[in-house]
Amino acid sequence: MSEYKSIKGKTIQYLGTDPSDTGAEGQLWYNSAAGAFKSVLVNEAWSAGANLVTGRVHIGSSGTQTAGLAWCGDPGSSPNLSNSTEEYNGSGWATGGDFTVSTRRVFGAGTQTASVAAGGDVAPNTASYEYDGSSWTAGNSINTGRTQHNMAGTQTAGLMFGGRPPDYLASTEEYDGTNWTTGGSLNTARARLSGNGIQTATVAMGGNPTPGAGTATEEYDGTSWTTSNSMNNVRRQAASAGIQTSTIIFGGDADPGFLTKTENYDGSTWTESPANLSTTVNGHGGAGTSSASVSFGGYTGTVYTSATEEYNKSANVITGAAWASGGNMNTARYLLASAGTVESAMLGAGGYGPPAPANNTFANVEEYNGTSWTEVNDIPAIKSRFKGAGTQTAAVTFGGFTPLGPNTNYNTTEKYDGTNWTTSGTMNTARCYMAGFGTQTAAVCAGGATLNPDVGFNKTEEYNGTSWSEVNNMPNYFRNQSGAGIITAAVVSGGFEGPSSSYPSLTSTLTTLEYDGTNWTSGGVNLSPAPGLSSGGTQSSAWFAGYFPGTTNTHYNGTSFVTSASTAGSHSAAGGGAPQTAGIIFGGYDTGLVSATEEFTGETSALNLKTLTTS
Repeated sequence: MSEYKSIKGKTIQYLGTDPSDTGAEGQLWYNSAAGAFKSVLVNEAWSAGANLVTGRVHIGSSGTQTAGLAWCGDPGSSPNLSNSTEEYNGSGWATGGDFTVSTRRVFGAGTQTASVAAGGDVAPNTASYEYDGSSWTAGNSINTGRTQHNMAGTQTAGLMFGGRPPDYLASTEEYDGTNWTTGGSLNTARARLSGNGIQTATVAMGGNPTPGAGTATEEYDGTSWTTSNSMNNVRRQAASAGIQTSTIIFGGDADPGFLTKTENYDGSTWTESPANLSTTVNGHGGAGTSSASVSFGGYTGTVYTSATEEYNKSANVITGAAWASGGNMNTARYLLASAGTVESAMLGAGGYGPPAPANNTFANVEEYNGTSWTEVNDIPAIKSRFKGAGTQTAAVTFGGFTPLGPNTNYNTTEKYDGTNWTTSGTMNTARCYMAGFGTQTAAVCAGGATLNPDVGFNKTEEYNGTSWSEVNNMPNYFRNQSGAGIITAAVVSGGFEGPSSSYPSLTSTLTTLEYDGTNWTSGGVNLSPAPGLSSGGTQSSAWFAGYFPGTTNTHYNGTSFVTSASTAGSHSAAGGGAPQTAGIIFGGYDTGLVSATEEFTGETSALNLKTLTTS
């Protein structure tokens, strides 16, 4: 009888706890605490990633799962074609250097910092382009202008094949980093095909015309193409990733109908994966390897999507970053102040809640314990459009506005000790719609405006727990910005900006500013001009979410922004806080007042443990 050790080269271990690293893959052990044999299984799954900044179809793509590149495409809106480039870091998307023209189906290959692209829908479609990680430059022309083709390889050893101008092409061209030369022709002329690999070992599959090319697979050896086994599903306009001997293809359309199905290729045979995309899609981008790839953008049959999904085949179960529902506030409202540094201890105060009754403004305060909201003592003044800082048991709120009575712009400050509110010091300038951050004894109020009369500000004030002092002004006039961090290291972004204090002339802005306790300096450019965001975290690890209308959540690393998982609904002018990896947003405005709470959890990874039974 053969022993387990002689078959697997490992003994069955006797352990008190399960192992936690991927070195356990293929092992069998007995967990003495559970009284059971266990092992680790390889898992295949797609999980949600952060959305593209701009959803689009017929998008160019290259790179890896943690360093992907997307360019051009059709966003389905005016202008009809895009020239934008986006870079993916495995967590979110950030803007890169614009393409030289607005076009679509300009496909390419390479890495995030060294890609080549060619052809496309915009005449003359003989052009080629190179990306260096920051900008695109024109390269030498290809020999045959084309679109609906595909590419593989690298920036200095690329391969282009198939397409149409308008007849189906079998021709192949090789790129050496400077010039394009003719290679061996495909056995089946086709367009809208998929492919990946290197210049001397590429696999091409699917495409038009169907059925002739719909499932057909061919391999290139640097000289000629050879027919291999067919795919299980007819596909065109699908995305793929990997190399010739280990590739993955996903999505596409099957004429008729779009696919969610994934297939794996081992250099000879195609097998269907148990993992499917969450939605049907075609004309999307793809990057990565056969065990770690990413799909983004495309057309679902109803929308030009910005969705991103990640595929992982490993001993780990990957759970994508996501927002989940928390307990609803007792009073739906927006333009409220908030404080708190953890999801399980947040504070929401005041706010605004028309239309019934008109101009309804609140003084009531609620505390969140991670599950539910509880009414506590009211703040001393009825107000909205103000800011808070600190923690649930040591909070400070300041400024604000009420439309009740006569309209009032506040300069008052309120401190909360976890039970009671007291007034403490007045700001030098009454205002609302300001940015705020810090702690109860070291807070900052920046920018803002007054209403009736409408005046914008660039003034900054610091609070020491007792009184306010004016410090260096912001470099421009701002209102509705959001802030995160502490008095000596903070970031503010979004909102409205103007060259003067004229409130009505302020326009939405992409400007981000950083504060070091003395001076304001420029930070990374925001991905979308969004007033009324919620925010949390630190200067080098902040999040911003909740503008209306929209659900985009962005993360800031102290230098640049990337997209992250979207909230389920809009939360304009909501409360929020806590770290970037565990943020919380509550209340706000969508198509009406919002009482909902959403909690963020960053991406997690855990071993795919299996308990062995006799059944």
